[in-house]
Amino acid sequence: MSSADSTVIQLLSSLSISPKTVSHEPVADNKAWQAALDKAQTDVKYNLTKTLVLKPKTAKSAAPTPLFIVALESSETNITAIAKSLGLKECRFANEDLLKDTFNDDKTSVSAFSLSNVKDLSLVHVVVDSDLLSLDATELIAFHPATSEKTSFISSTELKVYLDSLGKEYKVINFKELAAAAPAAAAKPAAKAPSKPAKAAAAAPSAPAEDIHQMGIEHKKADDLPRWYQQVLTKSDMLDYYDVSGCYILRPLAYNIWKEIQNFFDAAIVEMGVEDTYFPMFVSNKVLEREKDHIEGFAPEVAWVTRAGKNDLEEPIAIRPTSETVMYPYFAKWIRSHRDLPLKINQWCSVVRWEFKNPQPFLRTREFLWQEGHTAHLTKQEADVEVRQILDLYAQVYTDYLALPVVQGVKSEKERFAGGLYTTTVEAFVPTTGRAIQGGTSHCLGQNFSKMFNIVVEDPNSPSTATEEAKKLHVWQNSWGLSTRTIGVMVMVHGDDKGLVLPPRVANVQAVLIPCGLTVKSKQEDYDAIYGACTDVAAKLKKAGVKSKTDLRDNYTPGYKFNHWEIRGVPLRLEIGPMDLKKQQVTAVRRDTGAKFTLPLDNIENGVKEALETIQKDMFNRALAERDANIVRVDKWEDFVPNLNNKKLILIPWCDRMECEDDIKDRSARTQDEDEEVDERAPSMGAKSLCRPFEQPTENPIVPGVTKCAACDHDAKHFMLFGRSY
Repeated sequence: MSSADSTVIQLLSSLSISPKTVSHEPVADNKAWQAALDKAQTDVKYNLTKTLVLKPKTAKSAAPTPLFIVALESSETNITAIAKSLGLKECRFANEDLLKDTFNDDKTSVSAFSLSNVKDLSLVHVVVDSDLLSLDATELIAFHPATSEKTSFISSTELKVYLDSLGKEYKVINFKELAAAAPAAAAKPAAKAPSKPAKAAAAAPSAPAEDIHQMGIEHKKADDLPRWYQQVLTKSDMLDYYDVSGCYILRPLAYNIWKEIQNFFDAAIVEMGVEDTYFPMFVSNKVLEREKDHIEGFAPEVAWVTRAGKNDLEEPIAIRPTSETVMYPYFAKWIRSHRDLPLKINQWCSVVRWEFKNPQPFLRTREFLWQEGHTAHLTKQEADVEVRQILDLYAQVYTDYLALPVVQGVKSEKERFAGGLYTTTVEAFVPTTGRAIQGGTSHCLGQNFSKMFNIVVEDPNSPSTATEEAKKLHVWQNSWGLSTRTIGVMVMVHGDDKGLVLPPRVANVQAVLIPCGLTVKSKQEDYDAIYGACTDVAAKLKKAGVKSKTDLRDNYTPGYKFNHWEIRGVPLRLEIGPMDLKKQQVTAVRRDTGAKFTLPLDNIENGVKEALETIQKDMFNRALAERDANIVRVDKWEDFVPNLNNKKLILIPWCDRMECEDDIKDRSARTQDEDEEVDERAPSMGAKSLCRPFEQPTENPIVPGVTKCAACDHDAKHFMLFGRSY
């Protein structure tokens, strides 16, 4: 090992990073690099990188301030746009002298690790590709460790650790978005009257095909769901990646969906007598460990605060993974009499759960938004009623707002909430992967927590006397929660290869108006009439309660705008051109089907409202039909695994034994077929129980003592839904 690459490996080792490194023939460029790695037959899944070093124009007497870019090989790096975003001018590729003097490297071996050789990093502009930093943990990144004869493989998380260790602020840029926007920024007005920007808008040249491609979704949903999902979320502006792994920024488009869910659900639970509250996010170790079964269920997920500034805390403080142990000491304080019941509170907050290695936006994140309701009742009957009321509301969130069907049912003993009596759930289904996902849960906690925290009242039916105290009763408790996971399910089910497809009831823009059909030969009065019509229609729609927007940007063509709003899932596009005005109509285009139709201007409000309701209904019905087609009833084990591997959910007669449940998971663990495409994150995951549906089959029902479990020879007690799950 040479001294240079030995230094890099030692540096990474000091950061607790142990990269796999392979040797190969020297390479002069990335094409030769790829060929060398193919020849070396490395057994890791990796992405090639590129490191670009440029020299911006500076005063002759000033020290050079290089622009240092680290990116995926596949990322388009528009140097002009990157430099402009940093306020740099006339960037040219650095010569060998600059590379040697500043980075102590040559052009064949320069990499992110070269930054460690820079004496004064304040003089270097460092830019990192956002796609590079957001790679899944299973996909490694290939770098040269100071020599073109070797390649080291690290994860994106390890790259962040290294970059952060430099103490140098670096800028993270989405190169694809930058490249897509660049042509528009460079577009020249071609109108006859430059002083009138509306006319210049229609005359702007179309964006080149490759730029439309960069703006669009590059991965097919059916071929590569994880990358498709990642691109849809980022290119639609739903979220952005944060510099803490597993945490994400919810941008307005996504947060609006959560707000619509919150508005509906909060209004409904207020009608049930639930009041909103807020508890601190910190939990003392003493409180958290009071309920052992409960904390054991969450132990791997709990994040702890151990220091304040430079001082260690005397006792670590947990960040809530859920709030049962946070709230219930105060329930014992507040509930003194049966007259204080029922106590019903809810909080909208975030929680932190840190157990997993492969976070997925919305679906499995380390911090997520949710609501958690906690209630106390005098009797089990009252608690049981509320459990189902809440579950029905969760089902409504999915069916009425997100246009998604769900199965309501009860979890098995193995899958119930830790420390609870029983758990009810709504289970959604993602057809592309054939996997279910728990959509929301409503738990009856029984009296377990009330006994642990001594939440008691006097029995109202056993009044005290002078000689005998009234009987003490432990209250019956429920807890229930719904999270931003709902958004991820909606994206996965409804999205297509063009991007998001939003159900109208949760879209922050339900209809977008785009002027069309104008050219450089159009008269100014044509521009004024069409732009004016778009503005007038939008105003009418807003007044009628439709969330509408006009796209009157004068530096983009209609085609570019179509793509822009398609990616963002706007349910209805309304086009107005000269012929539309002549016919007193608008041309409407549905995002979910692409179907075109016309709506009369004189009844535009009702026409748009009816179209949006039709879209909402059709989206649900399509999802329902696809879900139902993928639930298969199986009565014998030999049919179980083939259907499971065919991406089906399996409904079986089941004995309701935990031993059988464990056996089913082991026996159905996937063995990957040569021609089978599977999710890299869970190639061997067996089936798990999802729920005992409340709606049991009425055709060939369970016959006690006769019907056998499909997985063993014990008597079946009921039908159970099994499947692979997120």
